[in-house]
Amino acid sequence: MADTTLWTSRGGTRRSTRTWRIRSSAVVVAVVVLAVLLVPPLVQLDEQAVNLAAKLQPPSWEHPFGTDDVGRDLLLRCVYGLRVSLLVGLVAAVVATVIGTAVGTAAAVFGGWVDGLVMRLVDAFASVPHLLLGIFIVAMFRPGVWPVVFSVALTHWLSTARIVRAEVLSLRSRPYIDAAISGGASRRRVAVRHLVPGVLPQAGLAAVLMVPHAIWHESALSFLGLGLPTHQASLGTLVQSARGSLLAGDWWPTLFPGLFIIVPTLAVAGLAGAWRERLNPRRRSELML
Repeated sequence: MADTTLWTSRGGTRRSTRTWRIRSSAVVVAVVVLAVLLVPPLVQLDEQAVNLAAKLQPPSWEHPFGTDDVGRDLLLRCVYGLRVSLLVGLVAAVVATVIGTAVGTAAAVFGGWVDGLVMRLVDAFASVPHLLLGIFIVAMFRPGVWPVVFSVALTHWLSTARIVRAEVLSLRSRPYIDAAISGGASRRRVAVRHLVPGVLPQAGLAAVLMVPHAIWHESALSFLGLGLPTHQASLGTLVQSARGSLLAGDWWPTLFPGLFIIVPTLAVAGLAGAWRERLNPRRRSELML
């Protein structure tokens, strides 16, 4: 009886912790979306305006996040930087998901030597570190948003292709797929009408999980000076431009952009984890126990 009570109490504690995590993640994501959408049109300030008389001021009521080395308000700069980084992350995640879904579906539908060739190419690309391959791609172009988007997309579709391939192979064994093939449906029709709709939830989850990775990737490239131009506010360029201030003992130009990278991405990952548990009830029950 005591063991049963302890088991129930432990399951209830984990369930409440999971609920708190989901709600806090949802609140953070909602605040981020509202800030990105509402702050730029409502706050009539130029985030690029230079005010050398107010440079490197610590956090205060007038400047909650302080100012940078040329007197620009860091809170406004962080919001604009998050806006750009989110745009890069969302677009790159969508493009990578489309590529991965198409490649994974084609490999599973055609099978045979096509499947073997495609998966060997996936393994070959996966053997190269993402950041190294991303640096090679963006180095061929001038710094800008679109080279970073394509760099992130072309280095992050591999996991989606593997997930989609495995899901399509699982769906191919279902009776309704056999019935469609026996009825004379072509591979293309089976893929479009039955297989692709069946993998959309997994593909959508992969896209959501990819957004934090895309933001981190963009931040790393911009920090190295290979992503967005230094004059354009993004979370990576803000951290990159604050290196000198940190060495001089001014912590706020580095801390707040870093928090804008970590907190929203963890919140998105938390919501994606809840979605993953909903898609896989068996795994959710195991986690609750």
